Amino acid sequence: MEIGIDSFASAMYGSKTLTSVDAMEQLLDRIVQADKAGLAVYGIGEHHKKEFLDSAPAVILAAAAARTKNIRLTSAVTVLSTSDPVRVYQNFATLDLISKGRAELVVGRGSAIESYPLFGFHLNDYDELFEEKLELLLQIREHEFVTWSGKFRPSLQNQPVYPRAIQEEFPVWLGVGGTPESFVRAGSLGLPLMIAVIGGETANFRPLVDLYREAGKRAGFEPEQLKVGLHSPGYVAATDEEAIANYYPGYAQLWTKVGRERGWPPVTKDRFDTLVAPKGVLAVGGPEQVATKLLRHSEALGGVDRFTFQMDNAGLTHEQLLRSIELIGKEVIPRVRMFTR
Repeated sequence: MEIGIDSFASAMYGSKTLTSVDAMEQLLDRIVQADKAGLAVYGIGEHHKKEFLDSAPAVILAAAAARTKNIRLTSAVTVLSTSDPVRVYQNFATLDLISKGRAELVVGRGSAIESYPLFGFHLNDYDELFEEKLELLLQIREHEFVTWSGKFRPSLQNQPVYPRAIQEEFPVWLGVGGTPESFVRAGSLGLPLMIAVIGGETANFRPLVDLYREAGKRAGFEPEQLKVGLHSPGYVAATDEEAIANYYPGYAQLWTKVGRERGWPPVTKDRFDTLVAPKGVLAVGGPEQVATKLLRHSEALGGVDRFTFQMDNAGLTHEQLLRSIELIGKEVIPRVRMFTR
């Protein structure tokens, strides 16, 4: 199992007076720390809101590429429905050149919808936009010269797209929530799957993962081609008690705010405790508890090839996040590898 981190480049950490410049510098420092600690991947999301700095993830990742050596650098996710697939490919092919072959893409329709009015698209076209643009992106990935026509973008007639990525088959993961059609689409295309599970129990997603694998098998893909990734909130401290004390206040603040926007109830400590419990989704605790949780997630889904911690949290300082990254590298990853070789 590959283990990494996803971030939304939030400016919330630890202090309300943190400037955007400082927040960005700290984020890059954390990516460098993740590289040194031996984490496999670091992802940057895409949002277009005041509290996030990730509207141009490829730019952030390019800055990180210049300061790192081994860690893979990916979007998490690119909102492909409101993006131009030509520019998306060009940006990440350029990142692939800068990073010497360490770039990846996770593409999705987007759970946040602010990019639709910003770029002149309509939510009524939510799925149709994504389906068309994914088709074009994959065609660009496979062919230097592209002939293509669709509904939402001008046609291309034997048009070359440059630069080309270093990697022979540039990695494109499909980011999904809980829509069965999305799992089937990923399997039918043979694309690796990145599942965002932010609440409840991970085991509830097993029927959807089975749909993905069945669709991939019907399409002629081998099981090893059908990778499953899991993205969930998490945080590691020296002990379980310290992790919960550090993490809960900011988690409650953040997800209560998100809940007001999406019609969810406020976070309570009892609800939080069920999410930290053995079957709950939150990977929060000391190294042993978190490693056990990741192994349990993998067993529940019939195998997980990649897990990414989502550690953006209003209550965590930069220093706490750096320490968590260090613990993931030194103590969580070795424990997981011991049981997954």
